[in-house]
Amino acid sequence: MILKTFGWSFAITVLGLVAAVLYGGWEAFGIVAILCVLEISLSFDNAVVNAGILQKMNAFWQKIFLTIGVLIAVFGMRLVFPVLIVAVSAKIGPIEAVDLALNDADRYQELVTDAHPSIAAFGGMFLLMIFLDFIFEDRDIKWLGWLERPLAKLGKIDMLSVCIALIVLLVSAMTFATHAHQHGGTHVDKAQTVLISGIAGLITYLVVGGLSGYFENKLEEEEREHEAEEEAKRTGKKVSAVQLAGKAAFFMFLYLEVLDASFSFDGVIGAFAITNDIVLMALGLGVGAMYVRSLTVYLVRQGTLDDYVYLEHGAHYAIGALAALLLVTIQYEIPEIITGSIGVALIAWSFWSSVRRNRRLAEAEGASSYDKAEVSSGV
Repeated sequence: MILKTFGWSFAITVLGLVAAVLYGGWEAFGIVAILCVLEISLSFDNAVVNAGILQKMNAFWQKIFLTIGVLIAVFGMRLVFPVLIVAVSAKIGPIEAVDLALNDADRYQELVTDAHPSIAAFGGMFLLMIFLDFIFEDRDIKWLGWLERPLAKLGKIDMLSVCIALIVLLVSAMTFATHAHQHGGTHVDKAQTVLISGIAGLITYLVVGGLSGYFENKLEEEEREHEAEEEAKRTGKKVSAVQLAGKAAFFMFLYLEVLDASFSFDGVIGAFAITNDIVLMALGLGVGAMYVRSLTVYLVRQGTLDDYVYLEHGAHYAIGALAALLLVTIQYEIPEIITGSIGVALIAWSFWSSVRRNRRLAEAEGASSYDKAEVSSGV
């Protein structure tokens, strides 16, 4: 099971490390290895959340997630995305941005640092909406009941998540963005940039999340009522159910890619603390992204989220923490070790809580079985 799921990740790791040695020697090897660990540690919560969505998709779309999705994650977010950031923020052409990345790494890093406020606002708002929609939903299983019960009641208020997100964005623009961190330790007013980028992140979440949710609900209705099969029999067409499944899966796949993009922001920015070489960055973060995807599929196939029911809660709390940290980094620098440690700590806590819950249920079930056995034996 391990080799089947992580086989490609192991192979890509070897190829990536060999490519690093050929490109820059053993120093490059060490940098790529560190970046791999950085990406995995920062994105473990990403894998848990991804698994919750991916388990709703069939084997075909899981394979798409591991193939086309990886290409998007590795080449799109870890290689093309930083270049596009520079091109847009510096108002230069993509070719010139690529030339900067390859031949003037210091200037390239400066431009990416200056673009960080807009990146943090976009990613922070997208992740904040994921967190808010999760904690305001009334769920059968609650981890921190003292907190989640009252929040679930508040969640009945329409558009509450959007209102809170906009308030957070406005406060961030009026505080952190007015002294946004730039290269060289300087600070400038980026309030307008942060507002525009944050609204763009909010719109992206509402559009992509709304479409995926719509088609998912549509599919569930069709499956429950069997209307798809009846329509196919009447018309002789083999459509409806398959097409709806495809639409639902496609938009969930699209949602996963945007989610991965938002998670990758801190990894891409954090990588500049280690190297400003775009090739080594793409190799290290790309290999790490491959492991995150393999881990996602592993969690789905092992049914880990069903066995450890609080894991998804912990991951979403980690998302909320990451969203807050991204907004704070508009003005202040926060070491990546803090960002990664908070996410890992929350997931570890939720995992241990799940283990304790399973033990209590097993003990209760064992006691119940023992009582029934006594009754049946006439004791």
